Order: sequence, then C-alpha cells, then structure tokens
Amino acid sequence: MSKTILIFAAHPDDETLGVGGTILWHKNKGDHVVVYIATDGVSARHNEKEFQKNAAKKACSILGVDELIFGEFCDQQLDAMPLVKLAKALSDIVVRVAPEVVYTQHYGDVNQDHRRLFEATLIATRPVKDSTVKEFYTYEVGSSTEWSVAIDGWTFKPNMYVDIAPYASQKLKALECYCDTFESEIPPFPHPRSIEAVDNHGKKRGVEVGLFAAEAFCAIRLIRG
Repeated sequence: MSKTILIFAAHPDDETLGVGGTILWHKNKGDHVVVYIATDGVSARHNEKEFQKNAAKKACSILGVDELIFGEFCDQQLDAMPLVKLAKALSDIVVRVAPEVVYTQHYGDVNQDHRRLFEATLIATRPVKDSTVKEFYTYEVGSSTEWSVAIDGWTFKPNMYVDIAPYASQKLKALECYCDTFESEIPPFPHPRSIEAVDNHGKKRGVEVGLFAAEAFCAIRLIRG
C-alpha cells in the first residue's frame, strides 16, 4: 500500500543531500512525496533568491517529487522568531498533507536553522489522537551534521538505512542542479557537499550495512498498528 511522505528541509539542497536517494526509493514503491522548504536559503548572504528556487524545482523534478512547497522564512533567521510561529506553519502542512512518514533535519546539526526546524517538526508531529504520522526520522546533511560537536545528544547515530544503490547516480544528477545557483552550493572536493564527497559518503553508509550505497537516518518515533 502506498504512503504519503513529507520531507521538511530548512534550505534548498537539504532535501537532495539528505533524502535524495530515499525520495527515489519511495517513488519506486509508488509513494506520494511532498517536500517543504522552509527558507530561501540565501538571504543571509545575498538577495538572488530565484536561482535557489529554480534549482530546487529542477532537482525535485529529477527526484520525482509530487509537490514542492516553498516557505516564506528568511535564511538563518529561524531562531530569531517564536518557535510557535514556525511550528504552526509546519503543523498546517502536516494537517493538509496528512503524511504517514515524516523526515526532517537532525537536532544536533551545526546549522541553527536545521536545529530549529527539528524542534518545530517535533511539535508539528506530536502523536495526538487521529494523527496520521506513524514514522518520524531525521536525516544528515554534509557540512552540518558531521561538523557538530561529538557529545551525547548531538551526534548523529543512525539506526535506519535505505538502499539507494539503484538511485545514486540520479541523486547526484539532482544535486548538480545546485551548481547553477548565484553562488554555487556545490563546492569542489574535498568539501562535504561536493559531488565526489556525497557519492563517497553514500558508499560509506552503504558499507556500514552491507550495501553498495545507502542513506542513513535516526528513527525518532515509530508507531505500529
């Protein structure tokens, strides 16, 4: 039976870096995938926002995303607003989309927008009566998750893996769309967001569980009925 999948991303490219292969895996299973990107991803650096939005549209098209929703929040400002405001925006999306599975950023990331988005997602997916959300995971993003402080409660310790070997090349093709932003979001190797590094990291995660390539997640809440 197909499911509705909702992916929360703080910035354009987070969805492809962290969940790109898994989106393709879900689509291959016949699932309906919705991506919500909370911020413009660039206004802390410059005002050329349309490049970012166009790149996200192209990348999500390659990934087969059924619906792409852009939030109206500013880059690197999620911690400057009341948490309830962001949580309300995410809650409205959860109610409208009615997902069974939700993915969001890791709570220990060095990027404060990622941490704030996790907090808001935790509120928006509260296991209240009649909630549709049965699976809740966090994902990792290069140059944020692995750069965090290696202390308990912050370190990304995956306990769920998705086999993305059949989709790895398509994920990298989607990621290449972010080379065409006003200031490229894909630096050269050995930066963690370079094409080579993302490919290598996928292989590393695969090796951890006997696969050729994988994406890794932390399961926050699983409800079996």
